[in-house]
Amino acid sequence: MKELSKIFKALSDENRLKIIDILKEGEKCACHILDEMRIVQSTLSHHMKILCKAGLVIARKQGKWVHYSLNKKTFREILNQLAFSISFTVKK
Repeated sequence: MKELSKIFKALSDENRLKIIDILKEGEKCACHILDEMRIVQSTLSHHMKILCKAGLVIARKQGKWVHYSLNKKTFREILNQLAFSISFTVKK
């Protein structure tokens, strides 16, 4: 439950949800996310740190830039856990 709570806290911010939406298209360099979000680098770093710590995003350093992608395994686990919770509640 502690990990799930960390995930939902990470998802509770509009900017982080927008970042996840951007990453749905595939891996993106931080520079491209910055362009799309129109935020400063330090703000992006803050959001990416939270998303990475929650296990929602994977960071890969290449040269001076970091490339980010969604951690699909984490998203599958969340969906499975929610589906189980919902089906368990409905069966009661």
